[in-house]
Amino acid sequence: MLNGKTAVITGSTSGIGLGVAEELAKQGCNIVLNSFTDTDADHALAARIASDHGIQAAYISADMSDGEACAALIEKAADRFDRAVDILVNNAGIQFVAPVDEFPVEKWDAIIAINMTSNFHTIRAAVPGMKAAGWGRIVNIASAHGLTASPYKSAYVTAKHGVLGLTKTVALELAEQGVTCNAVCPGYVLTPLVEKQIPEQMAAHKMSRDDVVRNVMLQRQPTRDFVSIEQVGQTTAFLCSDAASQITGTSISVDGGWTAL
Repeated sequence: MLNGKTAVITGSTSGIGLGVAEELAKQGCNIVLNSFTDTDADHALAARIASDHGIQAAYISADMSDGEACAALIEKAADRFDRAVDILVNNAGIQFVAPVDEFPVEKWDAIIAINMTSNFHTIRAAVPGMKAAGWGRIVNIASAHGLTASPYKSAYVTAKHGVLGLTKTVALELAEQGVTCNAVCPGYVLTPLVEKQIPEQMAAHKMSRDDVVRNVMLQRQPTRDFVSIEQVGQTTAFLCSDAASQITGTSISVDGGWTAL
């Protein structure tokens, strides 16, 4: 049902964003990948997705800390496929951990800009085209930290809580326009970045891989199992489907029971 739709996924050259892009490509969407770099590898990744799934794909660089660049991403995506952006997935994000009284101001500003404010800028740019088409899907990749908190993550937790507030407000504004806006809140996802951390944690704690995963990394995730990239991608694709046309203004937790505690 998504054949020929144009989907923009921010922060999508690896991890969750790439998983979302792959899943939407499987559903027939034309894909715009995004990151802040502009390398041959970025464009080759788009070409590979296009070839694998028989769709069109492009890579468009944009600095998600820059509001004008966020808006330009949407405009360039519409120009590339000669149609308004149908699906917007806000996934770009960064992290930094420190006590609040030691948190570098520049890190706070960057996390708020990329993890939260970029969502406003891309949504603001994409909504007019969606309203004109009478159809649109906005999915904001938030986090279990949009619903709960952890120490030393003041900027990240603040940004993700803000994303959920933005999600609800946009959903209400567009409720009669054929456009939905929802959030996905993953728990601990087994991304390549997380995979690389496991041997480091094993050495630091002098534990086996299973013990580190179960008792250190997934201590707050009751299933004691990672969320997969594919599960986040499939949840996002569901929210873009006709089956989810009456789901708007909500958050779906994919967190192994984390927020049930």
